[in-house]
Amino acid sequence: MMVTFVSQCQKKALNRTRRVLDAFANRIGDNTWQTVITEEGLIAVKTLLRKTATKNTAVSCHWIRSRSRSELVWIVGNRNQFSAQGIVPVNITNKELFMDIPRDKPIPGCLYANTHLQPLAEHLFAVGYLAMRIYQTLFPENPSHSHAVFIAGCLHDLGKIDPQFQSWVRNSNRKDYIPEDGQHIDAAKFSFDKHPRHNEISVLLYELLDDISIKTLNRDVKDAIRHTIYWHHAKPFRKDNDKGFSTYWDIYSKCIGNNPSLDFSQLITCAIDTLSRVLKLEEQAAFDNKTGLSESYQKTVDEDKVQHLKSGTPLPVFKRYENKTKLNDYQSDIGFNALNNIFRACVISADRLISALSAQELIEECIKNRNFDFLIDQCLLPDSNLGSHIEHCLKHPSFSGERNTKQSEIAQQLTECRDIAVLAGPAGCGKTKIALEWAKLKNAQQIIWVCPRVQICQGLFDELIMEHYLPNANIEIFTGEYKYTKEWGKQTSDDEFFSGDIVITTMDQVLNNIITHTKADSLISFLDAHVVFDEYHEYINMPAFNLFFAELVHGKRLKGSRANTLLVSATPHYYFIDSLFGNGFDSRFDVVEMQSFNPSQYQIEFVPYDEDKIDDNNPFFAPRAGNTFVISNTALKAQ
Repeated sequence: MMVTFVSQCQKKALNRTRRVLDAFANRIGDNTWQTVITEEGLIAVKTLLRKTATKNTAVSCHWIRSRSRSELVWIVGNRNQFSAQGIVPVNITNKELFMDIPRDKPIPGCLYANTHLQPLAEHLFAVGYLAMRIYQTLFPENPSHSHAVFIAGCLHDLGKIDPQFQSWVRNSNRKDYIPEDGQHIDAAKFSFDKHPRHNEISVLLYELLDDISIKTLNRDVKDAIRHTIYWHHAKPFRKDNDKGFSTYWDIYSKCIGNNPSLDFSQLITCAIDTLSRVLKLEEQAAFDNKTGLSESYQKTVDEDKVQHLKSGTPLPVFKRYENKTKLNDYQSDIGFNALNNIFRACVISADRLISALSAQELIEECIKNRNFDFLIDQCLLPDSNLGSHIEHCLKHPSFSGERNTKQSEIAQQLTECRDIAVLAGPAGCGKTKIALEWAKLKNAQQIIWVCPRVQICQGLFDELIMEHYLPNANIEIFTGEYKYTKEWGKQTSDDEFFSGDIVITTMDQVLNNIITHTKADSLISFLDAHVVFDEYHEYINMPAFNLFFAELVHGKRLKGSRANTLLVSATPHYYFIDSLFGNGFDSRFDVVEMQSFNPSQYQIEFVPYDEDKIDDNNPFFAPRAGNTFVISNTALKAQ
C-alpha cells in the first residue's frame, strides 16, 4: 500500500520520530514522508513510534486509496494535533467567518433539486452523467446500455418541478430531518402522504413524453428506464395502503387535485424546458458519442395522450415474473430484472454522491471542470493487499505435491472460462484453495463469498483465519447474527460492514442489501468484486432465492471476461445452470472438474425401513460396526 506519514512533533520528539520514519519512508517535506509499504512494515513503524512516544509526539499515517482520496490509518501520540480525519489545522479562531454564514437563498423562478439548493437541471445532468460513467466503468465490454442509464439519470428527479415540491424545498421552516427514502412527509394541512412523490410524477412525465414511434431505445430498455425512475426511491407507506396511487392516471389525478390552480400543460412545458437546459449542459460537455437524450422524448404532448392514461396502465412493478411452464422460459424475465437492478443501482449511487455536494461544488468542480473521477472512486473498490495475502498462503508447506499441482491447473482453467466459471469437485478436494488461487490469478481486490447457510459461513470463516490460510487478511463474516472480522467474537463496526478483504455472507444478506433502498448502491460493490457462490446447488429448491441468484449471475455475466464470478459445488446441477443462464453458457466448456485424490474404497447400502418403528431394522437405531456412516435426507429424523 502507498502511505503518507505526517509529523506534528515538537522539541526532542521531532528528531526521534524523524529517525524512525527516515528508516522506512522517503522524506518529501520537512514533516512529511511517503512510501510503498506492506501491512507488516506499517505495524513495525507504529510499534517503533509508540516505544519512543512522549507528550510531544504526534504522527499520523494516511493510506492513499486513489488519485483523489486518502484514508486515515492511525495516529501515534497527541491526537489533538489533528482533526478526526487526520487533517492538520493551519489556524484557529473563535470569530464568525463569512464562509460560515449561510448566504444562499432561493432565487425566484429557479427550480431546485434539494435543500442544498442545487439547480434542478444541473442536478439531473450530473446524476445522469455520473451514473453513465459508473456503468461504463463496471461494464467496459458491454457499454450498449450506458446511454439508457444516462437518460434514466437525467429524468429521475424531473418530477421535482411539481409546485408543491418546490414550495417545500424553498420553505426555510421545513423539518431539518429529511427521510432517506425521499418521502418528504410533513405534518401539516398539506402532506406528501396524500400527494404524489417526485419519483411518481417523474415516471408519469416520462410516460407522457415517451414517443413510441422513436426506435432509439427498444421496449425493454424503455421499461428499464421507467423502472429506474419510479423505484429510485422506496415505495412509500401510505395509510390507505397505496389506494389511488397504482396507475399513471392515479398520479395524474392526484397531482391535478392537489394543485387546483395548475394547468397540467404548464407542467409539461416546464418539464420540456428543464430537459432543454439539460441538453445544453450535454452539449457543453462535448461527449465523444451522442447519448440520445434529445431523441428519447417528445417536445410536445397532446391532450389525447393524457386522456389515454385513463386506460389504467399500472406503474412499474418491482419484479417482472410470470408463471412459466419450463425453467428456461424464465431467462427473459431474469435478464430484464437484472438490467433493472443495475440501472437502479447506478442512478441511486450517482444521486447520493451528487446530492451530498454543495451547489457550488456541483457547478464549479463537477460541471464546469468536468471532474467526476473523485466521485467514481468512492463507488469502486480501493486497491488492497488481498493478492499478496493469497500468494503468501499458497507458499505454505502444507500446499505441495501432486494434489497441489492439479489444484493450480484447475485454477488456471477456471480463469480461461468465457464469463462465469463453475468448479465441480468432491468434498475434500481443495475447492476453497482453488477458489483463492483463481481469485489471485484474476487480480481480486475483494472477494464476496456467498453461502447458502450460516453453518457454511462459520466453517469457512474458521478455515480462512487459520495459520496456513489468511491469518493476516481482513476476513469478515456477515450474517444476521454474526458480524465479526479477523477473529471470532471481534465485532465489526457498522461503518466497516462489507469492507473486508473477503466477506463471507449468506444470500439473504445480499438480497437485503440490494432490494432495500437504503443499501441499493451496494450492488455496485458487488458487481466490482470477485464473487464466489459456494454450494450454489442448494438454491435450486429455494423459491425466489433461485431466481435472485440467477439475476445476480446474469448481471455479472454482462461484464464478459471481467465477470469474476465462480460457482462452487460438489454436486453441480447442469440442467439448472444451462436452463437459467443459457445465452452462450455451456456446461460442457464452462464447468471445470477437480478429481478426488482420496484412494479409500466405500460400500454404499440402501436400507428400506419404516420411519414409525424404532427397531433394529431402522438404520438410526441398529447396531453398526466401526467406520460406518448413516446418511439420511431427512434432517428431523436424523436429529
